[in-house]
Amino acid sequence: VQLQAFGGGLVQPGGSLTISCAASRGTFSSYFVGWFRQAPGKEREFVAGITYSGLSTNYADSVKGRFTISRDNAKNTVYLQMNSLKPEDTAVYYCATSRTWSTRASLYDYWGRGTLVTVSS
Repeated sequence: VQLQAFGGGLVQPGGSLTISCAASRGTFSSYFVGWFRQAPGKEREFVAGITYSGLSTNYADSVKGRFTISRDNAKNTVYLQMNSLKPEDTAVYYCATSRTWSTRASLYDYWGRGTLVTVSS
């Protein structure tokens, strides 16, 4: 499975942005999918995850209530809707797939190229 995250950009604090993760050369309908982010000088951290069916989701405390993860298996795409963005949300965002429901990056097998989200006025 090849993944590609896209849709990043510059947004003002308090604004909204939706980024997407598309799969090619395979399907990720049978995988858990997670979003991670990495800010300059910091470790990669879990942001949100979603099960195969899309019925269960999990969020980092720092984004809970502001971000929403969803998926459309027919389109082989997972989305991350980000509202009430803060400067500390600035990072490169990555999507990844796993056979295991986890927040640990080491348990994710396939990673896409990231997309940069910058929150600044």
